[in-house]
Formats: sequence, C-alpha cells, structure tokens
Amino acid sequence: MSLYLLFDAGNTRLKWAAVESTQHPSDRQKKLWAYSGSITSNALQSAEARAEIADYIAKTLPKPDAIAFTCVAGQEAMSNIQSLFPQWSDLPWKQLTGDSQYLGMRTLYQNPEKLGADRWAAAIGARALSNTNTLIINAGTATAIDLLGANGVHYGGWILPGLSLMQESLESNTAQLPLAERRDSQVGFGINTNDAIIGGCDAAQIGAITLAIELAKQMNHPVEKIWLDGGNAKVLAQEIKKYEVLNSLAIETTEGLVLRGTWAWLLQNL
Repeated sequence: MSLYLLFDAGNTRLKWAAVESTQHPSDRQKKLWAYSGSITSNALQSAEARAEIADYIAKTLPKPDAIAFTCVAGQEAMSNIQSLFPQWSDLPWKQLTGDSQYLGMRTLYQNPEKLGADRWAAAIGARALSNTNTLIINAGTATAIDLLGANGVHYGGWILPGLSLMQESLESNTAQLPLAERRDSQVGFGINTNDAIIGGCDAAQIGAITLAIELAKQMNHPVEKIWLDGGNAKVLAQEIKKYEVLNSLAIETTEGLVLRGTWAWLLQNL
C-alpha cells in the first residue's frame, strides 16, 4: 500500500500528515490522517530538533512513496524540511506553490507566483470537499479570506492580522493597553479595556468576513459554504455563531485544509 507524506510549513507551526493510497482528499471521516503531528516552525532552526523530528517521523511511519509540501516560512525553513530524511534521498519531493497548476481550478491573481502557497493549497482542499461558492478562511498568524467559485475560479481574497497578532500589536505599540485575555463575553461593546480589545479584534475579523460575503453576492457568486481552518478557527467559529446574518450559511471548521489541498495536488502530479 502506498503512503504519501505531507508537510505544511506555516509562520507559526510545522504540520505533517501521512495518508494511504486507499484514501482520497474528499474523504470526510474524523480520523483522516494515518499519521500526523505538529511542532513550532522555529524548531526547524535547531539541528538537534530537526534530527529529533526526522527520527520520530521515520520511526513512526513506513517509508512513503512520495513527499509533498507547502512552505510560507521562508527559504531556510524549506531547505531544512528537505534535509530531514537523507535516508530517503531517492524519494521525489513535490513543492506546491501559488502558481502550481491544478486541474479544474485557476486563480485570477495577477501574479500567481506571489499567491501564498498555503492559500492556494487551502483553496484546492476546499474544492476537494465541495463544489459550491465557498469562502475559505485560514485563521492563523494572519487571517486569509479567499473566495472560490463553484466554477473552480479563485477570485482572490484578503489578508489581515490574525486575532492573536491584533491583540499583541495593541499591547506592543501602545503605552497603556495590556495584552488582553479572552473570557466568556456577549455580543456588544466592551465596558472594560480587556473586553473592548477582544471585542474590537473579533469585530474586525467578523466585519471582514461579512463584507466578503456581501462582495461575493455582488459578484454573482453568493457564498454557500464557509470553511474555517487554522489555530484561531475554533475561536472564530464561536464568534461567528453569535451573528444571525452569518448563521444562515453552512459553516464548518476543519483541520489540515492546507495539507488536504497539498495531498489533492500531489495526486495529480505523481
């Protein structure tokens, strides 16, 4: 049985997963990955940590038939990932980039090579799961919001600071604002500084999503599905549920949308 190893090197986390050839990117079962793991991306900078990661992965899963990856963490991280398994030097490494071709999809990005590989992979992953007009939200260090039409066209999107980055920026760049802590709160204006910061950052994210939905409607591609992924996905999903205007849409939180898209792309490029 063939096994494929996938990597997603993000700004904050390095994630990996292995899938069997009998599985398909459209599969929706809860336990999708045969093997999976995640560490901080900064760990790749340490030779000792890289050796530990490589040893753990190599001992955990059988030798894969191919390895595919996306990387937005920079050239050094990319090189470090590719150096992990010298014992598997005969294996093909496939890198998905923003201008990688995928049958049935295309992007309207002016310079596709400048499109973030994670955004393109997430769009491919969303396409594997549904063929409707879709809003793809990758809520990580940054929040990326992308519109994918039922026709397979990626119409572009927005990038804004993620929830944590917004909160940390206020704490770092102001004299009196603290680093806010998320607590149970209701929709409305904050009546203390902590809730004002948390509510304001949430409102910025929700406002961008709401505007994206309205813009997609004006473009005659009304959003039918929202896919949420990333470290802040669950928090953002909870906030979205508080707003009736968004609850009419099919909203689903999934893990590993970038990995799923990388997998789907790999199958077309073996």
